[in-house]
Amino acid sequence: MPFDASAATGGPAAYPFPVDDASGAANAGRAASGFRYIVSMLRANLLLIAAIMAAALALAVIATMLDTPRYTASATIQISSASSRVLGPDQEDRPVEADYDFDRSLKTQIDILKSRALAQRVVQKLKLASNSQFFTKLGMEAFPAGTQPKVINDAAIGIVMGGLSVVMPRDSRIVTINWQSTDPSTSAMIANNYASEFIQADLQRKFDSSAYARSFVSDQLGQAKLRLEESERALNAYSRSAGLIRTRDASTPTDKDGNGGGGSSITTTSLLQVNEAANTATARRIEAEGQWRAVANTPLLATKEVLANPTVNELLQQKAKIESDLQQELARHLEDYPTVRSKRQALTVIDREIQQAANNVRAGILAQYQAALATEQQLGGEVARLKNNTLGEQDRTVQYALLARESDTNRQLYDGLLQRYKQLNAAAGIASSNISIIDSADIPGYPSSPNLMKNLIVALVIGAGMAAALVFLKDQFDDSIRVPEDVEAKLGMPLLGVVPRSADGDPEQALLDPKSPLSEAYNSLRGSLLYSTSSGMPHVVLVTSAQASEGKTTSAVAIASGFARMGRSVLLIDADMRRPSLHRRLGFANERGLSTLLTTRDGLDSATVAGPQANLAILPSGPIPPSPTELISTPRMEEVLQAAAGRFELVVIDSPPILGLADAPALAALVDGVVFIVEADRSRRGSLKAALRRLASVRPIVLGAVLTKFDPQKAGNRHSEYYGYDYYQYGGSKAE
Repeated sequence: MPFDASAATGGPAAYPFPVDDASGAANAGRAASGFRYIVSMLRANLLLIAAIMAAALALAVIATMLDTPRYTASATIQISSASSRVLGPDQEDRPVEADYDFDRSLKTQIDILKSRALAQRVVQKLKLASNSQFFTKLGMEAFPAGTQPKVINDAAIGIVMGGLSVVMPRDSRIVTINWQSTDPSTSAMIANNYASEFIQADLQRKFDSSAYARSFVSDQLGQAKLRLEESERALNAYSRSAGLIRTRDASTPTDKDGNGGGGSSITTTSLLQVNEAANTATARRIEAEGQWRAVANTPLLATKEVLANPTVNELLQQKAKIESDLQQELARHLEDYPTVRSKRQALTVIDREIQQAANNVRAGILAQYQAALATEQQLGGEVARLKNNTLGEQDRTVQYALLARESDTNRQLYDGLLQRYKQLNAAAGIASSNISIIDSADIPGYPSSPNLMKNLIVALVIGAGMAAALVFLKDQFDDSIRVPEDVEAKLGMPLLGVVPRSADGDPEQALLDPKSPLSEAYNSLRGSLLYSTSSGMPHVVLVTSAQASEGKTTSAVAIASGFARMGRSVLLIDADMRRPSLHRRLGFANERGLSTLLTTRDGLDSATVAGPQANLAILPSGPIPPSPTELISTPRMEEVLQAAAGRFELVVIDSPPILGLADAPALAALVDGVVFIVEADRSRRGSLKAALRRLASVRPIVLGAVLTKFDPQKAGNRHSEYYGYDYYQYGGSKAE
C-alpha cells in the first residue's frame, strides 16, 4: 500500500490532545478516581506529611514550654428579658418581649459588655491607671516619669479589653465573663468588677434615659408657676379695684358666674342668709295670722288656744267646783240664804276672771301675729336691698370670672406638672437591673494556658492543613507521569501499552527472551497498534518522545521486531541524524543511510541492510549531516517515505526527541501515526506540555502513548489499576 502524505493532516485515528487544558483533563480524571485517588496521594506523600505533622507538634511543644502561664477567672451573669420596677406598675402589667427582640437585645448587651466605655469604668473603679503594681504584675515595665496620664489610661484600657472574653451559650441567658492574665488575683478582681460595673452601667443608662424628660418638665413647671403667680395677682388686683370680697377654694374650679372654690361674694352670702330668714318669717307670719283669724272669729272659750291655756284651765276647774258647791247649798237652803248668795258671788268673780284670761290669750295671739308681720316686712325690705346689691355686683364679676378661670387653669396645669415632676424624680433609676450576678469569679488555682493538649490539637489541625495544601500544590504542579492512569488524565491521549522496567537494567537482553515481561509488554503494544485506527495498523509509524533516553529507540526496535516475527515486511528507519544509536545497537556500519538518500537520488535498497531477523530491514541514519532539519524538511524525505511504504508493509521511524529540535514535528506531519513514548516517574517540569504543544502545531495523527520503564512496586503508593502489575510468568515443570 503506497504511503499517502495527505493522511498526515487527519484521519479516523487522529486523537486530539488539548495541551492548554491538560489541567482540566487531570481534574476530570481525578474526580473520577474519587476517594481512592486522595488516599493514593496521601500514601505517596506519607513521609512529607509525617514530617510536617511532626514539625508542627514539635513547635507546639516548644511554644507551650516557652509560653508564660496565664490564669483565667470567670464570672457568670444572667441577662433577663425585662427588669422589675420598685415604684410603678407591676411586672405582670408589662407587655411580654418577643423572642427575636430579646435575642437582638441580648446581642446588644454582649456588645456593650465588650465596649471601651465599660472597660473605662472598670479602669476608673479600680484606679488601674494610677496603680503601678497592676502593670508590674502583668509583666509590663513601668511607664517613665513624665508620661501623660492619657497614655497610661489608654494602656490600662487596652490591657483590660485585651484580656476579656465573653461566652454566650446558644440556648441560655447565662453569660460567662472571662478575664485572662498572668496574675490570678488580678484576673479574679477584674472579672468581678466587670460584672458589677456592667450592672451599674445598665442602671446608670436607665437613670440617664429620663434626664431629658425631667429637664423638660422642670422647665415647663417653672413657666407654669410664673403664669399662675401672674394670674393670681391680676385676680386680686381686680377684686380690690372692683370692691369684690369673695371666698374661694383654689382646688375647686370657678363657674361661669365667678362662683366656685366652695365660696362666693359676701353680698351673695348675705342675700342667701337674709332671704332664708325672710322665708322663715313669712312662714311664721302665715302661721300666726291663721291662729289669729281662728281666735278672732270664734267664741273665746271655744278655741283650742284658750282652752289649752293653763290659767283658763285652772279657773274653769275652780268654777266647776263652786257650781257644785252652789248646787249642794240650793238643795238645803233658799236663794236668800247667805251661803247661797256667797257662792253666787264667787261664781260671778270666777266668770269675770275666766273672761279676762281668755281675752289675754286672744291678745297674745294678736301680738304674735303683728310681730311676725312686722318681721316679715322688715326682712322683705332687706332682701330687696341685697338683691339690688347682688345684681350690681354680678355686672362687676364678669371680668372677675375670666380672671378666676385663668387662674384656676394655671393652677391645674401647675399641679399636674408638679405631680409628674415628683413622679419622674421618684421613679428615675428606681428600677432593678435585668442583669444579675450568678457566680462571682474565684481566684484560679491553676493556669488556663498554655494548654499542651489544646496546642497539640491545634498543631495537628494546622499541620494537617499545611500538609494537605502542600500535597495539593505538589500534585497540581507535578506533571510527571507516574502511573498509567496519568497518561489519559494529564496528556489527554489513549494509552497504547505499559512497558515495565527490565529486571537487570538491560532491555536489549530482555527483548531477546520472548518470555520476559518486557517482550510480553511489547507484544501487548503490538496488539494495540494492530487496531489503533479504523483501517488497522498504519503503514508509517513515528516513534518519538519529549526528551532523550525515554526508551523510544528500544520501543522502535521492539515494535519492528514484533511485526517482523508476525511475517510482515518491516523497515526500521533511524531518523536521529544527530545522535544515531540504532547501528551500534544492531551492529551495523553507518556509512550509508537516511542522510545518504536525502542528499542523493539513490534508491532505497542502496542504503538499507538486512536486520537480525527475517522480514526486518534497517535504514541507518547514515553520516551525520550539518543540518538534519533541512534534510528532513525537503521533498526528498517524503519521496523516501513513499518508496518505503510502497515496498514494506510497515515502516517504523525512530526519531530524535521533540524538545529543542524540529526534526520530530517535521516527521510527524509525514507519517500515518505517531507513537508518543513517555518514561514513567520522570520529573519534567513542563517538558511534556511543551513537547505536546510543539507536536500539536503540525496536527499529527497521534495513535497514543506508551509508558516505559514502569515499576509497579514504586507506584504502589499511588492509586493505579496496575498496582501489583506483572506478566504471567512461564513455569518449568509446574503448570499454572
